[in-house]
Amino acid sequence: MVMPAPLAVSPSLVTPRPFQPRPGPADNGFADAFSECLLAQGLIDAGAVARARRAAEATAERLDHVLVKLGLIAEADLAAAYAAYCDLPLLTGRDIPDQPIMADRLKLSFLKANRLLPISCAADLLVLASVDPFVDELARAVSYMLDLRVELAILPPAAMEEAMRRLHGEIGLEARRDVEHVAALVAGDGGDLDLDRLRDIANEAPVIRLVNQIIARAVERRASDIHIEPGPEAIAIRYRIDGFLQHEKAAPAPLRAALTTRIKIMAKLDIAERRMPQDGRIKTAVRGVEIDIRVATLPTVLGESIVMRILDRSRVELDFDKLGLDAITRGRLDHLMALPNGIVLVTGPTGSGKTTTLYTGLKQLNRPELKLFTVEDPVEYQLSGINQIQVHPATGFDFPVALRSILRQDPDVIMIGEIRDLETARIAIQASLTGHLVFSTLHTNSAVAAITRLVDLGLERFLLASTISGVMAQRLVRRLCPQCARPHSDRRRLSEQMLMAMPGTSFDLAQTREPVGCEACSNTGYHGRTMICELLVIDDGIREVIGRRSQDQHSMEALARKSGFRSLFEDGIIKVLAGETALDEVLRVTRVT
Repeated sequence: MVMPAPLAVSPSLVTPRPFQPRPGPADNGFADAFSECLLAQGLIDAGAVARARRAAEATAERLDHVLVKLGLIAEADLAAAYAAYCDLPLLTGRDIPDQPIMADRLKLSFLKANRLLPISCAADLLVLASVDPFVDELARAVSYMLDLRVELAILPPAAMEEAMRRLHGEIGLEARRDVEHVAALVAGDGGDLDLDRLRDIANEAPVIRLVNQIIARAVERRASDIHIEPGPEAIAIRYRIDGFLQHEKAAPAPLRAALTTRIKIMAKLDIAERRMPQDGRIKTAVRGVEIDIRVATLPTVLGESIVMRILDRSRVELDFDKLGLDAITRGRLDHLMALPNGIVLVTGPTGSGKTTTLYTGLKQLNRPELKLFTVEDPVEYQLSGINQIQVHPATGFDFPVALRSILRQDPDVIMIGEIRDLETARIAIQASLTGHLVFSTLHTNSAVAAITRLVDLGLERFLLASTISGVMAQRLVRRLCPQCARPHSDRRRLSEQMLMAMPGTSFDLAQTREPVGCEACSNTGYHGRTMICELLVIDDGIREVIGRRSQDQHSMEALARKSGFRSLFEDGIIKVLAGETALDEVLRVTRVT
C-alpha cells in the first residue's frame, strides 16, 4: 500500500510544487478519478467502490463522504488518499502547535464550522490544515482577509478534533451543551417517562450525538469496553483500556433513561423491559471503520447498568508473532496445529485473549482442502472461509446439540468456544477419537491445571491421556509506552525483586525499562498489550502420568520441564528483560509474590 508519509510542518515543506489539478467533487470526472486513486493505493477494492458509487448516485452525495458513512474506508485512510490525490502534505497530531495560531484574526466559530486549523505562520505564508482538501474558496478567502499566502495540508478528522479539544476546549463545550439540552428535555417530567415520550427523547439529535461521542471516544482511546453505571448523583462512564478501567466522564443522573433507551434502540432491545438482563448487538461505523458492539444490560437499584464490548476488526491482528509468541513456543504450537487429530486447549481468565489465539490458529489452518467449523457464544469476529455457528441456549440449540450436528458435516477442524460441562467435553473427546482436530478454551489458572479440571468434570483419565495434545495458558500484560518508557532507574532493586521470585538465577538487566507516562499513553506509562504464555505439549511421558490416579500437577510440571516447559512467570520475565513490559505487570497477572 503506497501512502504519503506524515510531514513535519514548516514553510519549506509546503512550497508550491508542479502538479496537474485533478477533478474536484463538483466535476463530472471526480468519481472516476478518485476511485482510481483509491484502487491504486490499495485502500479499497473494486466491489466496495461500486457499492459506494451506487449509493452516492442514489443520495446525490459525494463519493468520498459515502465511503466513510458506509464504513468502507477509515477516515485516516481517506485522509491519506486526499493527500495523494491533491498532492498535499499529510499531517499527524505531532504537527499541531502548542498554542493557537492567528487566534486574534480567525474566529473559532469559523474554524470549527469549516474544520480548519492554522498550523504555522512564517513570513508571508500561513499553513492551514483541513480535513477536506476541496476548500479552495475558503483558502482564498482567508488569504485575502489576512493578506497572506495560504497553503493547505491534510489533517485526519480525529487529529483535528483532538487539536480543537486541546487548543480551544471546543469539543468538550459542545458535549456540555448537548448534556444540558437533554437535561432540559427530561426536566419537568415527574417520575418515569412514558415509553413514547422516552423513545422520542432518545431519537433527539443531542442524545444521538452524546451516545455517538461516547462510542467514538472509546474507539479512539483503544477501549475494549464501555461501562455506563447509574449512581445516585450522576452516571459514571468508564472505559476499559489495556485491561484497566479509566474514568472518562460523569453525566447528570436525569440523563440515565435517555442514554439507556438510546443504546437499547441501537441494540434492538426491548426498551420497556427494565427488570431483566438483556443482550444485544450494535453495528456501526466509527471514523469510517465498521465496529461491532456487544451490549449487555443489568438492572440495579439505581437503574440499568450497561457494558458495551467493542469488537474492532481493524485492531485485531491474527498473527502469532504480533500477539507476542516467541519462536520456540510458536514452533511447538505449529506442530500441534499440524496434527491430524487431538485436542488443543487454551486456558486463562476472561479477557486474556483466548479467543484471539484460537482465531489466529484457525486463520493459519484455513486452507481449501480443510473444512473448518466453530461453535461460539457469541461469534466475536466473522472469518472468511470458516463455518461459524452461534449457539442459542434459550431455544435448545446449545454446544452439545451444535457439536453433534457438526460431526455429521464431515469437518476436519472444530473450534469449541468453551468447554463448560461434561457433555460438551465428551463430544470433544469423541470428535478427537474419530479423527478430528479440536480446539477449545477452558477456565483454569495454568496449563497443567487444565488436566485436573477435566478430571473434575468427570472425564476418564485414559481418554484424556489419549486425546489431549497440548494446553496453552496465557495472560495479557501491558506494553511499556514506546514514546516515554525509559531505562530502569533502580536496577539493583529490580534485581532483588527478580531474585526473590526466581532464586539462584542471574539476569541481564541492560534492556529493562520502566513506565513514565505521557500524552500518548494518557499518562499511564503503557500503550497496548502483549501475551505471556506457557505451553504444555503432551508427550508419552506426560500421557503416562495423566493416566495414573496418583498424578499431581507438580510431578506433571517437573516432567514437562525436561522437555523445555516454561511457566507463565518465566515467559513474562523474558519480556521484562527485553524491555517490553515491567516486572509489576508480570507479577500482577501471574500472582507471583
